[in-house]
Amino acid sequence: MEIKVVTEYDKNFVMCIDKHIDDTGFANRVHTKSGYVIWEENQRIGAMSHCFLWDQFPFLNFLFIKQEFRGNGFAKQAVMCWEAEMKKQGCRMTLISTQADEEAQHLYRKLGYIDCGGLVFNHTPFDQPMELFFRKVL
Repeated sequence: MEIKVVTEYDKNFVMCIDKHIDDTGFANRVHTKSGYVIWEENQRIGAMSHCFLWDQFPFLNFLFIKQEFRGNGFAKQAVMCWEAEMKKQGCRMTLISTQADEEAQHLYRKLGYIDCGGLVFNHTPFDQPMELFFRKVL
């Protein structure tokens, strides 16, 4: 597995799997180098992106592995690589979130993340199950 910073050549792939992003958001990921494509044997198998909460806490806000590649440890490897890069950049803690109805929460706990809150968006234009937040000291 290899993780590469997203480029313009990855736009169709990323836009196809990440329904939360528009053209401006994608251009920002390229410019800030905050988006990544996950590769296995010369094919794109997933994507991830982060931002900085309060300009100091790296927050992994998107991680996706294509269905046919799930269950092989790629998400775990991707998170661990991202954590290592954030630590190398001097960050002392990372944040991650996932919806309460998604399986990713179990992976994050296995990787040492601790539940630290949640958001509920009921009766808003962003209605979804509760968003769970996790933290990990590096």
